[in-house]
Amino acid sequence: MPTTLAPAIRVQGVTKAFKDLQVLRGVDFDVERGSIFALLGSNGAGKTTLVRILSTLLKADGGSATIQGFDVATAPNDVREAISLTGQFAAVDEVLTGRENLVLVAKLRHLKDPGAVADDLLARFSLTDAGGRRAGTYSGGMRRRLDIAMSLIGDPPVIFLDEPTTGLDPQARIEVWDTVKELANSGTTVLLTTQYLDEAEQLADRIAILHQGTIIQNGTLAELKKLLPQTTVEYVEKQPTLEEVFLALVGPSAASVPGPVDRPEAKEA
Repeated sequence: MPTTLAPAIRVQGVTKAFKDLQVLRGVDFDVERGSIFALLGSNGAGKTTLVRILSTLLKADGGSATIQGFDVATAPNDVREAISLTGQFAAVDEVLTGRENLVLVAKLRHLKDPGAVADDLLARFSLTDAGGRRAGTYSGGMRRRLDIAMSLIGDPPVIFLDEPTTGLDPQARIEVWDTVKELANSGTTVLLTTQYLDEAEQLADRIAILHQGTIIQNGTLAELKKLLPQTTVEYVEKQPTLEEVFLALVGPSAASVPGPVDRPEAKEA
C-alpha cells in the first residue's frame, strides 16, 4: 500500500536509451505534494521521454519511479488513475464546442452529470462565455486552458504539463501561468517541463536542470541563484522587459477587443 508520507513523485536512477542513443542516464528527484516542480532543459535533453515514462507510456530501461506511492512499472493502472497528461500541443476537438469537449471526456471517465462537470470547469477556467463556441475559434491561450481543464476531469492529484506554452504569444503564456498557479493552490501536484527560463522562474517551487540525460542541479530558485557569485552594482537603471512593453501597449484585455467584423460600424457598412 502507498504511504501518505511519500512524495507525490519519486524518480530514482531512471535510464532510457533508443538503440545507441542514451537519452536518460540516471535521473533522480522527488516532487512534494501540492507543489510545482519544473524540469528545465534544452530541446533533446530528455524531458518528454521522462514524462512518457512517468505517465506509463514508455518503459524505462533501469531505475524506478513512483506516483502517489504507486510504481509506474508494476502498478501502471493505479498510476493512470492518479495522473493526467497535457502534451505540447492542445488535444482538443476543434469541431466540438468547448463545453462539448468537456462533456465528452467526462462521459469517457463515466462521471455522473457530465454537463455539471463541464459547466464547473468552464467557470473555473474563465471559459463560460466561450463554452458554446467551437474550439476551433479559440485563441491559443483559450485552447490551452480548455486542454488543461479537460485533463483535470476526475480530479487527478498529479498533472504533467509538457511544455504547455510552446507556440503561445506573451499574453496567452501569462494566462496559462495563472492557470498553473491556481492548480497548485488547489492542492494539485504539477510537474512542468519547459525550456523557457522565465517560465520556470515564474512558476516553480523547485527547479531541476536536466542536461545530457542527468539532473545537474535541483533546488529552489533562491538556491540556484546562490550557485553564482553576486556582483556589485553601484547604480542600476531598470529597463522594462519586452513583455512589459507589449502588455502596456496592447492592454490586459487585448484578446477580447472586437475585430473589424464585430464592430457595429463594420456591420452597418
